Amino acid sequence: MSDNSGGPRKSSFGQSMKAVFWSFFGVRKRRDLEADATQLNPLHVIAAALISVAIFIGVLILIVRAVVG
Repeated sequence: MSDNSGGPRKSSFGQSMKAVFWSFFGVRKRRDLEADATQLNPLHVIAAALISVAIFIGVLILIVRAVVG
């Protein structure tokens, strides 16, 4: 049995964070999108998205508190 039975998914969590970060801005090349589809681990992408959303909401709350208070 080989460890690579699921396909060529060999990316790190950092690469998933980078892909999610650029996706927030909508700035992705088609070539990068296709590479992400074959290399990124879906669980890493979900975790990276949840972390990114939490950071985004936290930044928004800090901005609103700075402006209002």
